[in-house]
Amino acid sequence: MHTVVRSFSGKGAKELFDLLEKNKPDVEKTLRSVKGLVSYTLVRSADGGFSVTVCNDKAGTDESIQKARDWIAKNAASIGVAAPKVTEGSVVLHVK
Repeated sequence: MHTVVRSFSGKGAKELFDLLEKNKPDVEKTLRSVKGLVSYTLVRSADGGFSVTVCNDKAGTDESIQKARDWIAKNAASIGVAAPKVTEGSVVLHVK
């Protein structure tokens, strides 16, 4: 499995997470279309938030990154949020 964490902070980050929360059904539909999706979690933090996406392989997390970029470009371009810090890697342990 492969995981990607996308962290948003700074200008527009809180507004982005407000918008994501208001549009949970659309965000969920978008992420569920990712091939090999294992899980997706969206977390609000003090300065914005982050998402954690787990997929069967790197191709899935790459697809999730692209779908997230497309969703933000389509729905949140006016917010002006900075690009997220992206951290990714192979899963060592996954507990359900």
